[in-house]
Amino acid sequence: MTAEERKHRLEAYLQQVEFASLEDLAKHVGSSVSTVRRDLTVLEAAGNLKRTHGGARIVTPKSDEFTFSARDTHQLDSKEAIGRACAELIRPNQSVIIDAGTTTFHVAKHLEDKSPQIVTNSLPVANLYSAAGRVELVLSGGVIYPRLGVLVGPLAVEVFTKIHADIAVMSAGGITLEGLTNSHGLLIDIQLAMMRAAAKVIFCLDHTKFGRRSVSPLCDLSKIHTIVTDNQAPMELIGQLRVKGIEVIVAG
Repeated sequence: MTAEERKHRLEAYLQQVEFASLEDLAKHVGSSVSTVRRDLTVLEAAGNLKRTHGGARIVTPKSDEFTFSARDTHQLDSKEAIGRACAELIRPNQSVIIDAGTTTFHVAKHLEDKSPQIVTNSLPVANLYSAAGRVELVLSGGVIYPRLGVLVGPLAVEVFTKIHADIAVMSAGGITLEGLTNSHGLLIDIQLAMMRAAAKVIFCLDHTKFGRRSVSPLCDLSKIHTIVTDNQAPMELIGQLRVKGIEVIVAG
């Protein structure tokens, strides 16, 4: 592969996933991290992408598929039902990790009365409780990615390697019997650290995520305890997940 072909593949991949870590990009093109770092420097100078701490992001994405505000308008009734149902699983004063998904944001909306300690990399969740007296909120460090409303990168990952929480409330791009997938390598790094930090892992997935595979593997089914979904989720797959020992709660 020539240098030009490699840079074209890097740019095309970033256009697909919007941002990625250096390691993910190097794996995608089969080159070393140092080579990819040099390629990214050239592409940044041309104005095609922006380097971030530990990775890169595309400057002009082709769609709003990954934008938080746009995604939060999709399946809104389902997300709200899931949010209420998941919030009922959380006891007063528990410590709760909340990832940066739009469905998990709807969980956060229903937690104030429980006086939780919330640890998150989600800017919308942080904004929601920035002035709330009953919620203790810890916001991770990291690089701000405004379109996604999220903090990413090694600093964000590091925060979750140094804490312990009662529950992690997570989202994903898709679920099959092979496991869970998501759209971004940088999000996956943080999510894995979140899951390791929690005693119980809950995934909030609307019906559109069932039977769907997203870009990157996140984890296998053995890593999760509970799934909360809506009443349009396929009952056959729900039954298969329950056979595997996963608690599946269907919100009304």
